[in-house]
Amino acid sequence: MKELSKSIQRRLSNPNFITKYFKGEGLDVGGKSDPLCLYAGFFPLMKSARTWDMEDGDAQYLATVANESLDFVHSSHCLEHMRDPAIALSNWFRVIKPGGYLVVTVPDEDLYEQGIFPSTFNKDHKWTFTMFKEKSWSRNSISVIGLVQKLGAGADVVKLELVDSSYRYDLPRYDQTLAPVGECCIELIIRKRHTAEISAGGLLPDADAQVEEELRIHLNQYRDDHNTLKLANPSRPPFGNKNPL
Repeated sequence: MKELSKSIQRRLSNPNFITKYFKGEGLDVGGKSDPLCLYAGFFPLMKSARTWDMEDGDAQYLATVANESLDFVHSSHCLEHMRDPAIALSNWFRVIKPGGYLVVTVPDEDLYEQGIFPSTFNKDHKWTFTMFKEKSWSRNSISVIGLVQKLGAGADVVKLELVDSSYRYDLPRYDQTLAPVGECCIELIIRKRHTAEISAGGLLPDADAQVEEELRIHLNQYRDDHNTLKLANPSRPPFGNKNPL
């Protein structure tokens, strides 16, 4: 319950959500009951986070959303309801601009379904998810890593995490998302690579222009300081001085 709301405090502790991931114009897929736009004030670089739900069309295709038109797409616990998660993820990725981000959370099958499928806790779940396992107990198990691979060379995974810091491993089988703090999900964040990066095998292109003078001075000083330290100890390897203090 309210899985997006539970994630806010955790995400605010990661500066990347504030400065990179939730920046510009975005779409919140399946967020009607707990929308990201409620928390836009916590992410000052977020211009908008339009909620897309059933009345807007099929979330698997986002048919009315133009290619590469958004800075980010967010979806909290929606992918497990899709008929074909691979098609859905590819379309969510399709509408993101190069350099933009796809932020998705799905329930982890071992922490949420806990060995039983169809799901005891949500009858509409069509799939279970794991980051990666050679074999799953679930006949409808999907590897998140496998899903990402289907997106192709443009998908740059910047974060893949099992979110279990508030999970109670000591409890018997129980839907821990009923608790106001309980999270038991996988969080996936993908950046969409620019064409030049893809051509270079993922290597970020060099900046054409030099940075401004004050920054150059300080960065060059770091380099000079490093060289000075090496020259001052030509015969003494680092962290090898065991002499008494």
